[in-house]
Amino acid sequence: MSVSCTVITNPLSGGFSPQRLSAALEFLAGHGFVPDLREADNPDRAAEIALAACTGRHPPLIIVGAGDGTINAVVNGLPPGVATLGVLPFGTSNVLCRELGITSTKEALEKVAGGIRRDLCVGCMEKNDEKRTFLLMAGVGIDGLVVKKVVPREKRLLKKGAYLLSSMRVFCSWEQKRIEVISGLRTVDCHSVIVCNGSKYGGNLRIAPDASIFEPDLRVFCMEDPSRLGYLKLLLPLLAGKGLKNAGIQSFATKELEIRGEKPLQADGDYYFDTPLRIRAIPNFLKIIV
Repeated sequence: MSVSCTVITNPLSGGFSPQRLSAALEFLAGHGFVPDLREADNPDRAAEIALAACTGRHPPLIIVGAGDGTINAVVNGLPPGVATLGVLPFGTSNVLCRELGITSTKEALEKVAGGIRRDLCVGCMEKNDEKRTFLLMAGVGIDGLVVKKVVPREKRLLKKGAYLLSSMRVFCSWEQKRIEVISGLRTVDCHSVIVCNGSKYGGNLRIAPDASIFEPDLRVFCMEDPSRLGYLKLLLPLLAGKGLKNAGIQSFATKELEIRGEKPLQADGDYYFDTPLRIRAIPNFLKIIV
């Protein structure tokens, strides 16, 4: 029996090539799938295609061959509790694929053919009447500013190198503003905060070893030290694979938090808006092929 699926790809993704896409479609067709190929070169288009795929096809299977930004856009177009998602590592960093232990397109396609699925938790960011979901992490403060200041032309040319250039610019023009992170009875005055749904960040850096995209808890890391040196001290344990561990960091697990103050926010590698806002975990948002 054939299985219909929507394949969403972004030809602008860092790891995309027509040859890789053609091979993936051939594999799917050879394993009983009927792929409906759709191209999305911007987030709004990706969300529209995802929503359309959930109309009249139950349960919808959506396979995204793109980077984390396009995957995030697809998820933002999905109604909760409806779709099953498969991912192919056609992006630059492919953090979600790394989170799932997927190291190649061949491995990703074999998982799609295997059909094993798990319930996935997402984070939801709420600012006024606007809501956005994220799969992996959200950062407010320094990393939000780095992402906000990435130059699109540099990103197209240098890919990951554009974030390094932006980091250097932010490091040279350091800002000292504070924010408040509130969760239940806990209030933390800090310089930046990272909210993790998954364990990894920007590739293979494991920020939150205990975090899991399958569990309905968010791991929160509040950086209290506002100095450049304080942030540099975080790099050694991080590069050693020990996560964010150092003096000047408060960390805790929660299902909901509020961030007060005005600083830029990035989620899954894209800038969205500035704080203040609320973030909460939404369990069982979709099923993902593992």
